[in-house]
Amino acid sequence: MENESGFVKQVKLCGAEIPEVREKISDLLTAQDAAKIDLEGAFGEVMIKISSDGENARETVKAAVRELKVRFGSSIYTTKKSVSLEQTIVDLLKEQQMTVSTVESCTGGMISARLTDVPGCSEVFRQGFVTYSDRAKRKMVGVKKSTLKKYTAVSEQTAKEMAKGGAFMAESDACVSVTGYAGPDGGENGDPVGLVYVGCCVHGNVEVEEYHFAGDRAAVREQAVIRALTLLRKCILENYDI
Repeated sequence: MENESGFVKQVKLCGAEIPEVREKISDLLTAQDAAKIDLEGAFGEVMIKISSDGENARETVKAAVRELKVRFGSSIYTTKKSVSLEQTIVDLLKEQQMTVSTVESCTGGMISARLTDVPGCSEVFRQGFVTYSDRAKRKMVGVKKSTLKKYTAVSEQTAKEMAKGGAFMAESDACVSVTGYAGPDGGENGDPVGLVYVGCCVHGNVEVEEYHFAGDRAAVREQAVIRALTLLRKCILENYDI
């Protein structure tokens, strides 16, 4: 993007935090006669703003963008200011002619809301399940009673069964699940507030990630949503290689 003060470009990352991004590009941040780089974002999304007002501003910025693509690879989901993470996911699903569903506990429908905010999502979005109680997890998406009793509702095993069950019940190619303790209380077994499991099932293959988020209830929920979308995108991209 060109303006009176030079040339500006944005690079958006998912699954990253500002401190780790800053460390990875510390040399670019301090380089003389290079593009100016600013970082902003939160909860697992980072926007890198690259700008230059020098004589060769466009070339300087584009060279910096190329270097960022080398360093961050598929963590970069767009270089367009107006494109959101959920937009790229819907686009990927359309490209692969895939459908998606969601099974949410602590996020209470926030993931499906993000996806369905994207125009045209109806082409790929099958169904969203909000399984806040153990009974809902059993009745709506087939989580085993024995799994809930042995491992509890907030566990890797439950997140896995939620993702697989959601894909089966909605007849979708992909399903993302979230279960955790958003607060103010943790688990009766001593599990802390902020413990969240995110699962994703694509064509029967399931991945589950464990997180320990900091912050209040709203912050934990928002972080869970971003990480769930990030995992969904990752698993869809992996599907390209199948």
